[in-house]
Amino acid sequence: MSVLVVGLSHKSAPLATLERAVLSGDALSKLLRDVFHAENVAGTFVISTCNRAEIYADVDKFHGGVAAICELLARHSGIPPAELTPHLYVHYEDRAVQHLLAVACGLDSMVVGESQILGQVRQALQAAREQGTAGRALAELGAHALRAGKRAHAETGIDRAGASLVSVGLAVAAGRLAPGRAPAPGPSSLAALSVLVVGAGSMSSLAAVTAARMGAASIVVANRSHSRAERIAATISATSADLSRLPAEIAVADLVVSCTGAPGLVITAESVREALDARAPGRPLVLLDLALPRDVDASAGELPGVSVIGLEDLRQAQPAGLPGPGARDEHVAAVWQIVAEEFAAHASADRAARVAPTVVALRAKAAEVVEAELARLAGRLEGMDARSHREIAQSMHRVADKLLHAPTVRVKELAGSPGADSYETALRVLFDLDPDAVQAVVRADAGLVPWPGEEAGQ
Repeated sequence: MSVLVVGLSHKSAPLATLERAVLSGDALSKLLRDVFHAENVAGTFVISTCNRAEIYADVDKFHGGVAAICELLARHSGIPPAELTPHLYVHYEDRAVQHLLAVACGLDSMVVGESQILGQVRQALQAAREQGTAGRALAELGAHALRAGKRAHAETGIDRAGASLVSVGLAVAAGRLAPGRAPAPGPSSLAALSVLVVGAGSMSSLAAVTAARMGAASIVVANRSHSRAERIAATISATSADLSRLPAEIAVADLVVSCTGAPGLVITAESVREALDARAPGRPLVLLDLALPRDVDASAGELPGVSVIGLEDLRQAQPAGLPGPGARDEHVAAVWQIVAEEFAAHASADRAARVAPTVVALRAKAAEVVEAELARLAGRLEGMDARSHREIAQSMHRVADKLLHAPTVRVKELAGSPGADSYETALRVLFDLDPDAVQAVVRADAGLVPWPGEEAGQ
């Protein structure tokens, strides 16, 4: 089996296409199940965020896997294949593994180095585990990706090189509210400004916390579930509100940040117009839409004094206050080194896993030979007592174990190095192993069986 990824992102597709392809909730669960049950697929998980929709799969045929995944993504997103296909990218085997590692480290994000993607990868893997679609190979790859992401943020300055999408959005919004001042994410960027956060998910929670750190004078969190809004508000000494009061809350806010995950518009042009009627004339209003699909009606930006900032606007944003290109390049290079190290570790583990079924089949064949000899001996020595039979059996098993110990342990050591396939082939030829027996071990996922000698602590 081999790793395949089919997807589209902020780099390959316009926002209008991307927001249609991004799935969540029941729609995402249905896509997971359908991909998992597709021909040629043994496991899958899906990363679906405001910046990307990527389907990772463990497949036994490249073309069959690509065709099935493309068809299912088009069907579930409602985007005609002819419209979707030009924006898709495909990575296979090593390139697919490297791509996931880079994604988890934030190297492929709209804002390079942002840390939110690491949590989104973790959520994607957790969803696949809950649905039973991940499979062992992808679960292990996911573990390497999460480890790479953690190392990137713990061992390098990538966090300083790239602010989160929320931080960049708030900084750009602050610049719109103070014309002539370069947008800069800092502790006083939102000083004297009133901020309304719409939604109570992870992105909205991050927006509320970040706004507080950037010195917002007041923060209100509005959500359909008032209790969830209250919990977020309590962590930053903010206040909460119900969405039914949205126009009234917009009327007193300088900046509105929305990221609800709702399937339709949450802030309509009509609700903004209603808010403007109750607002001091000439007071500017910025609507920051971090949702995909969009929360804010783009036509609201045509109203007097209203500015709408969407994800498309943030693609080219370069806030001040971040390290210069040289410093960013240094941090990015350090993260790419981590990606290379984790890729090598995964490749080594993968090679070892591929040799394991042959080793297990060899041990099984040795046990069969011993049992056959014991049965033949028992037929010839009918008067042998049970104790003597046990001692002979133990001795024969010990002899077999000792003879196999050195080659199997040595193969274990060599399996992670390049050329591991040749060691596996040598074992099969030297011990005349039945290929069907090895494949039976693979199908039974016998890689979970400890390596020979590990049971006894050798």
